[in-house]
Amino acid sequence: MTGLFVTFEGGDGVGKSTQARLLEEWLVDAGRTVVRTREPGGTEVGNLIRDIVLHHRGEVAPRAEALLYAADRAHHIASVVRPALARGEVVIQDRYLDSSVAYQGAGRVLDATEVRDLSLWATEGLLPDLTVLLDLDHDAARLRLDADDKPFDRLEAEKAEFHERVREAFLALAAAEPERFLVLDASRAPEDLAAAVRDRIETLLTSGV
Repeated sequence: MTGLFVTFEGGDGVGKSTQARLLEEWLVDAGRTVVRTREPGGTEVGNLIRDIVLHHRGEVAPRAEALLYAADRAHHIASVVRPALARGEVVIQDRYLDSSVAYQGAGRVLDATEVRDLSLWATEGLLPDLTVLLDLDHDAARLRLDADDKPFDRLEAEKAEFHERVREAFLALAAAEPERFLVLDASRAPEDLAAAVRDRIETLLTSGV
């Protein structure tokens, strides 16, 4: 079978992990082998980088942050994602290069094209077959994060203006590549969102992607 690369994107608190889990369960029930992973992280090296970019108490220069994410991505794609796709498996991933364009490009006010090109170089041009963008107003997303009663990481703790820039960047990315993106209103019930994702995945699998 042909491998399938699916990524989930969106701001913090929109429900990416929930939807990734529901999709994984459905695919496994259908007999597919699934690799569920995340960025940053997903490898031993990636978890070390994750600790720096999300939990380091000191400042990390924006360009250094972008380079750290790209380094994680290069190793992760080479050691986890590409081998799984070559085996015909489905890779479900929480965040990918679109997050770098949104968070480091728009959020940190770096050049979005340079950030994207850096990730494309790091991954040898690999793009997902489908990117699910879960879109939610920042205030609603923050209420969800508050309800989790967990300490915020470095990005979650940024001001509302930062997160608004990130949201706008995600929507702009989706508008520029409508054939790759599925944009969903993350305020909908999780079951409704999961059904919409399954519908698109079924179409991709039927077409042989």
